[in-house]
Amino acid sequence: MADRPPPQVHRLLYREPMPGHDYWVLDDALANPHELRERMLQRTDWTQGAPYRPESWPGMRAQPALQPAELAPLEDWVRAQTGRKRVFQPAVGGADQLNHNCIQVVAAHEASARPHTDSRALCRYAAVLYLSPDGPEHAGTTFFRVRLPDGSLGGNMIASRHTNLVEALGTRFVPPGLFVPDVSVDYRFNRLLLYRADLIHSATTYFGNALAERRMAAVFFWLAN
Repeated sequence: MADRPPPQVHRLLYREPMPGHDYWVLDDALANPHELRERMLQRTDWTQGAPYRPESWPGMRAQPALQPAELAPLEDWVRAQTGRKRVFQPAVGGADQLNHNCIQVVAAHEASARPHTDSRALCRYAAVLYLSPDGPEHAGTTFFRVRLPDGSLGGNMIASRHTNLVEALGTRFVPPGLFVPDVSVDYRFNRLLLYRADLIHSATTYFGNALAERRMAAVFFWLAN
């Protein structure tokens, strides 16, 4: 097998993630979080991801998660926080797929942290709504930066000319230890975390075994103008 090219870490930019500028937190986001959670647990139309199918996302998913009347106040909040007039989803087709307003359930044994950015072609902002009442605080979301070959710390976001992290690095194969935690947001039931999609991020960790014990979250992706 030919040698894989080293990741082009010098292409990444760094800006310290700042609350209210790069990410936003809304606690008690929904008026009916338990009702939503129970509705999701009753679903039978799950699609499996990794490690059961060759997908980039783990566990299992179903959509839509929130009903229009539940989602509308959250989108009002997103516009207010970001100063955008409109948030929306792009028209997608072919190989593109947008799992917006999607419920994701992942067990402890199904995945670990996987730093990535979301596609700039599909979103400018992403969000996650935590829906496990007993989820441990340390299982929230972490923003990462890269460790440079000399041991110093490098960038944490992609430049506007790149669509995603794989394109920016020039490879999807990276050495162990390339990404190091920078800023973490705790997991809290009914907390919505909104963030710039070009920041390197990941679920910090997963938990649980039985369906009702697993890390449950709804994920959202918005373009904006």
